[in-house]
Amino acid sequence: MTQSLHRVTLEDFRNLQQGEEAVRYELDEGEVIAMTPASYEHNRIRGRLEQWLRDHPEAQGLGEVVAEMNFQLSANVVRTPDVSFITAEHLRDVHPKDSILQGAPALAVEIISPSNTASEIVRKRSQYLAAGSRAVWVVYPEQREIEIFRPGDRPLILGEHDSLADEQLFPGLSMPLSYLFATKR
Repeated sequence: MTQSLHRVTLEDFRNLQQGEEAVRYELDEGEVIAMTPASYEHNRIRGRLEQWLRDHPEAQGLGEVVAEMNFQLSANVVRTPDVSFITAEHLRDVHPKDSILQGAPALAVEIISPSNTASEIVRKRSQYLAAGSRAVWVVYPEQREIEIFRPGDRPLILGEHDSLADEQLFPGLSMPLSYLFATKR
């Protein structure tokens, strides 16, 4: 469950991020939100998405895929998507030592945990899109579905028997969702 600690400035938030390593934080309109540790399932899905996405855009010179990177979406909003795609153009403004990148990633992926609330996810999704993300993927492990949001479009819902593709961001790349949601038992 996310927990609101207290309101701080962006500079206070930067200092807080460099403190305790076991706890991750986001900043939502000046309010510090402590993020709960991710489950094995959450990390497995994040790893598969990141691995699937990583090589294609880099080989094509489109940009890079990262996990759990901080993005400053507005003056007092810093979000940390589970997986992000940063375009080559955006990367020109990134210094390798940056811990908070300015602006939204082209793609923000949020993997739903039991502690997430619907209003929290709607808020994050809206913040990413308002800040310039071209797509937001919301992954629901329990339902084995992904919702895809784009500015001005209706959401697209894909199930485990569908394939995930995004021709606008990753031309020619497709993955069966059965792979993403497959479990080893």
